Amino acid sequence: MKYGTLYGIGVGPGDPELVTLKAVKTLGHVAVVFAAASSGNKYSLAVEIASPHLKEGVPVVHLGFPMTRDKKRLADAWVENGRQVAETLKNGKDAAFITLGDPLTYSTFGYVLETLRETYADIPIKIIPGITSYQAGAAATGRILVEGDESLVVASGVLGAEKLKQVIDRADSMVILKVYRNYSEILAVLDELELADRSILISRCGQEGEEIVWNLKERDHTPPHYMSHLIIRKRM
Repeated sequence: MKYGTLYGIGVGPGDPELVTLKAVKTLGHVAVVFAAASSGNKYSLAVEIASPHLKEGVPVVHLGFPMTRDKKRLADAWVENGRQVAETLKNGKDAAFITLGDPLTYSTFGYVLETLRETYADIPIKIIPGITSYQAGAAATGRILVEGDESLVVASGVLGAEKLKQVIDRADSMVILKVYRNYSEILAVLDELELADRSILISRCGQEGEEIVWNLKERDHTPPHYMSHLIIRKRM
């Protein structure tokens, strides 16, 4: 059986103009576009971002990813999503799986990629990198991420307070993604380490409703939009 190629495409942080030229070219010829969505929800920001670059009439298939920590439910969803993708590709059609930011950075595409590699090893897969939210956030704020011999750590906000302290302690600069989940806890850690005044909160970067907070102490502890991240730089 001759499979078509699956392209894992990062469509960037939110601005359709930040989709790469290679991604645009690829989106213009694939026969099907896949996108992740929470189960029962057909909206996809990735599709909204990519829509100006999709060829007319191309079908968009939303793959459901349940918002749960139940490992069995998650594994079943990955297997089913992989099967749907393989069914399309086995007819020789090329397809794209679009994802926010970069396809290999905290992306649902990673689960599909691993499933296909394990179950459908003959499927050719190509990955087109995308601009991450924190790259766009650094550009929007003019904040240098790292220079010289400095180190940068990218971490998830789902880390507990103690783990977060350990990670911050080992880095010169840090990006914390998914900060909405444990926002108050993260703020408490930054206050304790006297880093609140060296941290910038960026929400919905490049989108309508963009929020940039330069002084975290001037904002209440209400969790920000789920598309939010922090840039922390120890050396100013």
